[in-house]
Amino acid sequence: MILFIKHIRNEGPGILEDHFLRNGYRTKTIELWRGDGLPGGLEGIEAVVSMGGPMNVYEEEKYHFLGEEDIFLGKILKEKVPFMGICLGAQLLAKAAGAKVRKNRVKELGFSGITLTDKGSVSPIFKGFGRDVEVFQWHEDTFDIPDGGERLASSPECENQAFSIGPSAFGLQFHLEVTGEIVGDWLKDHLKSGDQNERDTGEIIISRYEHIKKAFNDNGNTFCRNFERIIKYSSKQP
Repeated sequence: MILFIKHIRNEGPGILEDHFLRNGYRTKTIELWRGDGLPGGLEGIEAVVSMGGPMNVYEEEKYHFLGEEDIFLGKILKEKVPFMGICLGAQLLAKAAGAKVRKNRVKELGFSGITLTDKGSVSPIFKGFGRDVEVFQWHEDTFDIPDGGERLASSPECENQAFSIGPSAFGLQFHLEVTGEIVGDWLKDHLKSGDQNERDTGEIIISRYEHIKKAFNDNGNTFCRNFERIIKYSSKQP
């Protein structure tokens, strides 16, 4: 079973869930924002994917489930269950591994480029990617690379865009799982805003997606296949 963790209603697994369902996997989604609890153990879980959200990892008093997830991710790392953290999920992985999460020097919103590091270019999660990749961003925090982790991608606006811990735990600050419909849903407040700058920002992002959607979707599908291969390889290890 592939376990998806959601922190807010509209930040779901997107094409990741579609991929795993299409390939015969069972999936389960934990809606933390709605009060769902995390499982007490990891039996039967082939992989865990933690999604994004507008909260910050250090807001545990306001969002009590963040503290619970921190403990859960510690178990995942100890048991070496394949894990993918996206945006907030990546920050939670970094925190669970002992690294600092803090404000980034700029807020990133929209499509922008990242560059794979030497480690990233040979990482199985980015197999089939070019060195420079256009991704979707929406975050204001960033993370340090945990001790023993590897930086996989970087950009001028945010030094740590992706990292790995061991062979099967990954954190991506950016989004590859989103569809055009998801991006439009996230931007609906911008598009309806009374502020012209916000409307312009939303329209520019939608226009950019339409321009790059084939390459973006191809990368997203490659990412899904790569993560599935990592899960299969991990299941064969003693």
